[in-house]
Amino acid sequence: MTLAVAALRAVLLVGGSGTRLWPLSREQYPKQFLPLLDSRSPLQETWLRVAQIAPQAPIAVANETYRFLAAEQLRQSGFPGDGTLMLEPTGRNTAPAIALAALQAVQHGDDAVLLVLPSDHALGDNEAFAQAVQQALPAARAGKFVTFGVVPDYPETGYGYIRAGQALGGEAPSVLNVEAFVEKPDEQRALSYIQEGSYFWNSGMFLFLASRYLEALAVYRPDILQACRAAMAQTRSDGDFTRIDEAAFKACPAESIDYAIMERTPDAAMVPLQAGWSDIGSWDALRRIGKPDAEGNVLHGDVLAQNCRNVYARADGRLVALLGLDDVVVVDTADALLVAARDKVQDVRKVVDKLRERGRTEAIAPRRGFRPWGHYDSIDDGDRFQVKRITVHPGGRLSLQLHHHRAEHWVVVRGTAKVTRGEETFLLTENQSTYIPLGVMHRLENPGAIPLELIEVQSGPYLGEDDIVRFDDAYGR
Repeated sequence: MTLAVAALRAVLLVGGSGTRLWPLSREQYPKQFLPLLDSRSPLQETWLRVAQIAPQAPIAVANETYRFLAAEQLRQSGFPGDGTLMLEPTGRNTAPAIALAALQAVQHGDDAVLLVLPSDHALGDNEAFAQAVQQALPAARAGKFVTFGVVPDYPETGYGYIRAGQALGGEAPSVLNVEAFVEKPDEQRALSYIQEGSYFWNSGMFLFLASRYLEALAVYRPDILQACRAAMAQTRSDGDFTRIDEAAFKACPAESIDYAIMERTPDAAMVPLQAGWSDIGSWDALRRIGKPDAEGNVLHGDVLAQNCRNVYARADGRLVALLGLDDVVVVDTADALLVAARDKVQDVRKVVDKLRERGRTEAIAPRRGFRPWGHYDSIDDGDRFQVKRITVHPGGRLSLQLHHHRAEHWVVVRGTAKVTRGEETFLLTENQSTYIPLGVMHRLENPGAIPLELIEVQSGPYLGEDDIVRFDDAYGR
């Protein structure tokens, strides 16, 4: 197959669990979807960063679990209609995810230079990043696998490093050969890397031809390529999503692009990057990029800090008062509170592991649950009852469903609700309510132009989210 001239095309990897940012980041609502720095999430910031420099139809690769979160946030950020949102039925790390995107890019005889970006990173200088991409393009078009090495400004032990060699020269004078990829060092070795001057943080961002990536997989990991080809041979469209074959992809080995390609190919190259990059991999990383005050504190939400230094504190809904604290992290959410020494925040994942061992739901899901129609917040619960605040987007509709173990009372506090209850359908407005008996088929919709907000009181012997029998669902669940 003859490939057309390569254009620049963005590939967003919408993966990662972000366990080191617990309790804000959870398995069901990880860091790439959270407004960690401002009103936009890292996923939205990533797309907006590349929308102008990579105008060809983008590709986003997301886990099935996050399909509605990813679709809604990308839609809000202007993700174009000709873009592709591919769904992985299960996580297989970055090498297979990028293979899916590369196969998508070449399937009609076209080629593309893929700008592959994790969607859970932060950059402080988008212009510097765009310039680095332009510097890397000639080398990528010539067949190199270009990564972006971040110029380190402190001895970070949580990142892998790249040892750079001589410049390529020619049309890519700013591109350096990669001599080696180095695992995460201890502090003393990290300090020596900075002093030596030829070591850079491994950013996990890449630029290369889609066709070259597939060629390299055929050489180094043909098993991954074969499984991804089989998965792509049976894609199907599902609304905004492109679904691949589940059985074929689950048979694919899990591997990172670093191990599968970058550490094996002689064509690895690097562009130095100074753009305020962070992988937002810990609470202290957020403190570093969060513009500390004169005492080194970064405070979000309703936080009062008196005589504190080098503190990162975040309050999600209630007042948090801190007095006389140094070098600590305090993160308060609706259902969990984290207090940690700054030099121990890399170990937060151990707390998450302990919670999982004990079967605690706080390791997996936040109190607020997100759905394609909106979200709910579990306000209170007790023996045989639960209270939720439900918000339904304009035009949103819950599935037609029933429950075997609970009844529900709905009270509208804002907007208009269209209610199906058994054989009847009616409207409710502010301060009106209705009762859904146990075992009765029902549906809630928002026919209005503003969000619908209501209070739901559930009562019964079992109140789990799995007590739902769906008869019709607009979102294909």
